[in-house]
Amino acid sequence: MNSSFLSHILCFSLCLFLLLLFTLSWLQTPIPPSTSPDHLLTHPKPTQASSLPSTPSHPLDPLTISEITTIRSILISQPHFSSSPSSLIFHSLSLDPPDKDVVLSWSSGDPLPPRRASAVVRFNGQAHSLSIDLSTGTVSSLPNPVSGFPTMTIEDMTSSALAPLSDPAFNRSVIARGVRTSDLACLPVSSGWFGREIENKRRLIKVQCYSIEGTANFYMRPIEGLTVLVDMDTKEVVEITDEGGNIPIPKSAGTDYRYDELRGSSEKGRPLRPISIEQPEGPSFEVVDGHRVKWAGWEFHLKADARAGLVVSAATVADPITGKRRSMLYKGFASELFVPYMDPTDAWYFKTYMDAGEYGFGLQAMPLVPLNDCPRNAYYMDGTFVAADGRPYVRKNMICLYESYAGDIGWRHSESPITGLEIREVRPKVTLVARMAASVANYDYIVDWEFQTDGIIRVKVGLSGILMVKGSPYTHITQFPSKQDTYGTLLSENIIGVIHDHFITFHLDLDIDGANNSFVKVQLSRQGTDSDATPRRSYLKATRHIAQTEKEAQIKLKLYEPYEFHVINSDKTTRVGNPVGYKVVPAGTAAALLDLKDPPQIRGAFTNNQIWVTPRDKKEEWAGGLFVYQNKGEDTLAVWSERDRPIENKDIVLWYTLGFHHIPCQEDFPIMPIVSSSFDLKPVNFFERNPILNSAPNLEKDLPVCTAAASS
Repeated sequence: MNSSFLSHILCFSLCLFLLLLFTLSWLQTPIPPSTSPDHLLTHPKPTQASSLPSTPSHPLDPLTISEITTIRSILISQPHFSSSPSSLIFHSLSLDPPDKDVVLSWSSGDPLPPRRASAVVRFNGQAHSLSIDLSTGTVSSLPNPVSGFPTMTIEDMTSSALAPLSDPAFNRSVIARGVRTSDLACLPVSSGWFGREIENKRRLIKVQCYSIEGTANFYMRPIEGLTVLVDMDTKEVVEITDEGGNIPIPKSAGTDYRYDELRGSSEKGRPLRPISIEQPEGPSFEVVDGHRVKWAGWEFHLKADARAGLVVSAATVADPITGKRRSMLYKGFASELFVPYMDPTDAWYFKTYMDAGEYGFGLQAMPLVPLNDCPRNAYYMDGTFVAADGRPYVRKNMICLYESYAGDIGWRHSESPITGLEIREVRPKVTLVARMAASVANYDYIVDWEFQTDGIIRVKVGLSGILMVKGSPYTHITQFPSKQDTYGTLLSENIIGVIHDHFITFHLDLDIDGANNSFVKVQLSRQGTDSDATPRRSYLKATRHIAQTEKEAQIKLKLYEPYEFHVINSDKTTRVGNPVGYKVVPAGTAAALLDLKDPPQIRGAFTNNQIWVTPRDKKEEWAGGLFVYQNKGEDTLAVWSERDRPIENKDIVLWYTLGFHHIPCQEDFPIMPIVSSSFDLKPVNFFERNPILNSAPNLEKDLPVCTAAASS
């Protein structure tokens, strides 16, 4: 046995050991059934004790640790799986909620409806969609989609990233690039679907690697052009493409972003004194039984989800005049994220990620960092998920809940002195934020659901993290051949930030004062005038049209053809006769520009419009389909909507897509400052008058007096 072979074995063993450590820390250790949940669900200070209860107390509460353990026992004892329980792989497991009317008729203190679960498992390479009744132990099969595979497990990703290390040809390519195998950091990249026959039969993934030598920010040191196609089930290396041998590994200098590494640098920072919002009497919100939130007239259910991240359900708001609770949103969540990169070359064309359906948006959620991700008085929630072997594990501090005040104004009016009235009336705007942050490899997504006292819900998405960059032979833009498309921006020597898009499609099951709603397009158009009657030549007119079917509700936003988009309840009116409603206030309106027949866009066709409206259907929650991995686009929001079903006075779902075009710039290097956008769900004739008319102003006597530290 020669020394070269031994060194490869040692390098491989070290990489395996490090990756296993990383995986264990990522999963935060699956929970053995015998371990006390109460002990495991205690947060270390400064966070509070976990709000995850050991037993459910609401029909929409997520599966508990004990329920997941029970479901695992039920499934591995099924005759079909019992012959080889270790071959049963859990891809997803979540609550199958009761029917909406059952949930809405339930009251606190009532017995819970029967608990059911939905599972997607694979056994001997075959996917099974299952429904499990926890009270009876009955398991029922559900139909599978026409194409595609389930969401990857964490184990799928880590084992696939290791697979190339056992291939001699791959190791030779790495060494030829001047990279030691001990310095490799490899990532599993979803391969998309492009119509090749092999894609119909095998779960495939592509692996690309980086050099971690000299920096924690290995993303800035790609081994460009080296791509390994791996069979995710057998871990066989199917194909190796190596087309970047002339491209150097970018330097590590200047790429680290960690505070401890930067403190000694010569760059001058912009220091700020520490800041904190104090609440001397404590927060105003209350979390009941782990998941029900009450604040300033709002009540809603909040939970973590492995695929969606966080889910807001059963949101009601108290009428400020009558005190009556009124329904507004039955269920809202991020249904899919579509991230296509705009480089058609061999090492990049397939990078068209579906972060929820392929990777699991919630599975990628990282623990939030107190005092930085969330302020001092935040309340933290954990998520409980299932590992590939069916055992539960806890993702700590996955969601935070906090009140926010940044000096914003709720309403104000001051009278001019010419009126003789000394009026200065201003009200502060305080909001309640539910937040999660998902780190999907290089990118970090921050999702906020912000509840406002005036009845508005603002949904905000922030993008940060690290760009996925391309290695380049060039160190200055003057070196580019004039006709060569670089597909992005030169950010630093030998590093190109590739142009890409981000689309986040939200599922919004609005229940405006009840489930039967209608979608109204309010068109603003210019109208001419009778010149004999007025000196005006034109004015704007609002024309309302109730969409009868799905196709009438497919909206492409146009700046010079403005509309408002209302969801109304025609059966409920204000005292002057207006139907009660909410409107979606668009923002983040970047539109998909790819060819509609481009394979990624066929799969991501739910981004073809910014707004869709469909009849509510429990089977139609995931805009990209139930099985997204390598699907062909037959089971998407765009396909469902082609049926053109009636939507007037129906239980409807509104889908809204936030879009970002990202042309990288040097300020994004080596790590991105956050960029964000949002949309609002705003009451329109829902209340009889300003719902925060009676809100109180801040008074000096109600606030603590803080003494600033002495400064030089």
